[in-house]
Amino acid sequence: MKHRIVVLGAGYAGAIAAGRLAKRLHRDDVEITVVNGDPEFVERVRLHQLASGQDLPPRRLRDVYAGTGVQFRAARVTAVDVDRKNVDLADEHGAGALGYDTLVYALGSTATDHGVPGVAEHAHDVAGKQGALRLRARLAELAPGGTVLIAGGGLTGIEAATEIAEARPDLKVAIAARGGVGDWLSDKARRHLRGAFERLGITVHEQADITCVGANGAVTAAGGEIPAQVTVWTAGFAVHPIAAATTLEVSDTGQIVVDATMRSVSHPDVYAVGDAALAEGAGGKALRMSCATATPMAWQAADALAARLTGRKVPETTIGYNAQCISLGRRDGILQKVTPDDRVKPTAITGRTGARLKELICSGAAWSVSHPTLMLPSRRHRIVTTAEARPRPVAR
Repeated sequence: MKHRIVVLGAGYAGAIAAGRLAKRLHRDDVEITVVNGDPEFVERVRLHQLASGQDLPPRRLRDVYAGTGVQFRAARVTAVDVDRKNVDLADEHGAGALGYDTLVYALGSTATDHGVPGVAEHAHDVAGKQGALRLRARLAELAPGGTVLIAGGGLTGIEAATEIAEARPDLKVAIAARGGVGDWLSDKARRHLRGAFERLGITVHEQADITCVGANGAVTAAGGEIPAQVTVWTAGFAVHPIAAATTLEVSDTGQIVVDATMRSVSHPDVYAVGDAALAEGAGGKALRMSCATATPMAWQAADALAARLTGRKVPETTIGYNAQCISLGRRDGILQKVTPDDRVKPTAITGRTGARLKELICSGAAWSVSHPTLMLPSRRHRIVTTAEARPRPVAR
C-alpha cells in the first residue's frame, strides 16, 4: 500500500508543503492529496489589491499540480478525526470522507471580530477572496466623496488603507487603531508611513478603541464617532475551529502545538504549518501569522516528514525573520529590517525601492507555489522498511 499523505489547505503553507513532499518522495510509494475549498490558489497577501479593483492572475490548483503526482480535491473540510485518521469533507456532490496515514494541517486563519458588536453585520474584510470581492463590489458603488474606514492599524490595515486611497482618490479614507498606526516600526519607517498617509489624504485616528460598528461608521471607547459608509475590519485573525474540536493539543488560540519540525506534540502522524500552528522561532518566541512564516514552516514540515519516512536524519532549523514588507499602494513601500526574533532594526528601505522589493518577494512566493517541484534538485534514496516490514517512500 502507498503511504497516504493528506494536506488540508492550499494557501502558501499547504501548497508549498505538498509540492516539496512531491519532490522529496517517490510517487510510486506515496499518495499525496491536497484538499482546498477554492479551486484556485489565493494570493492572500494581494487581497487588498483585489478589493481595490485590481485583477489577479488565476492559478488553478489542478494545473499547479499537473504532472507532479499530487492529487487535488476541491472540497471544504468539515471535521477531522485524528484518532481514526479520517477527514470529513463537503463538495458540490455532497458529503464525503478521506483517510490518511499522515496529515498536514494547513487550514490557515480568517478574520475575527473579537466580539465587537456590529462587525459581523456591517463590516467588510480582506482575510479571504470572497470577502475581498464583496468589498470590491461595495467600493464600486460609492460615489465620489464616499467615506471608508479601515479598522486596525497593523500590516493588513495599512496596506488596505493605502491601496484603496491610491486606487480611489475620490474617496475619503480613514484608518483607526487602538494604539498607534505602525507604531512598532523604526523611526525612519514611521516617518515615511506618515508621509504616505498625508500624500494619499488618509485620516489617521490613533488611540481609538472601536467598541461598536454600525451601518454608518464606528463608535470608540471614548464615545467618539467615526463616520463611514464602508468599514473594513482588519483588527486581527483567528484560526478555524476545526483543530480545537479534535483531540489534538491546541493553544488557547486554537492553534495546533507543534515541535521544531512542525509535528504535533500530541499526535506524531499530524503536522501543522502556517497560521494553524503554534511553533517557536528564534529566541523562543512564537512565530507570527504571516506569509513570511508559512513558507519556512512548510519547508521544515515537508523535509522532516520525508526524512522520517525514508529513515534519514531529521533536519531541524530554527526559523527566524529578516524583514517586514509593507506595500503603500503600487509605487511606494517599506521594507523594515528585523532581527531573527522579529525585533525592529533601525534600517528600513522605503519608497519605490521598498515597493519593488515587496513586489519581488510576493511574486517569488507565488512562483514557488505555481512551480512546486522546481525548487529542489532530485535526490533519490533507498526504500526503508518499517518495523512491520511496510515499505516507506523513497526520497528524491
